[in-house]
Amino acid sequence: MLGSSALVAFVAVADLGLAREFYGDRLGLKLLSESDFAAEFDANGTRLRVTKVAGHLPADHTVLGWRSEDIAAEVLALAEHGVEFVRYDTVEQDELAIWTAPSGDRIAWFTDPEGNVLSLTQFVS
Repeated sequence: MLGSSALVAFVAVADLGLAREFYGDRLGLKLLSESDFAAEFDANGTRLRVTKVAGHLPADHTVLGWRSEDIAAEVLALAEHGVEFVRYDTVEQDELAIWTAPSGDRIAWFTDPEGNVLSLTQFVS
């Protein structure tokens, strides 16, 4: 079954040039390959395929997330590279826009240039 197979993550975008700059330069992912239809990045051993989709509209929920061992440091480092973190009216976030869930997990959200919602999570365990 698929339990022993490597996962490939997908995210849709309309502008591959903006996506390549964002995922490569701002997030620091290594570009593996690119074509007129997609750019593939190494996300710490997981292949992330950023695919061009005509008429793409972003979802209103998180589509990709990364586990963080030190979310505050990661938020600050990403902010230095121009990543802006999202504040939501429905949850209480600290000065770095990090929400602490009832479980104690800490989460921060940001968007790519297409409006796809991405996240960082520092899990309690």
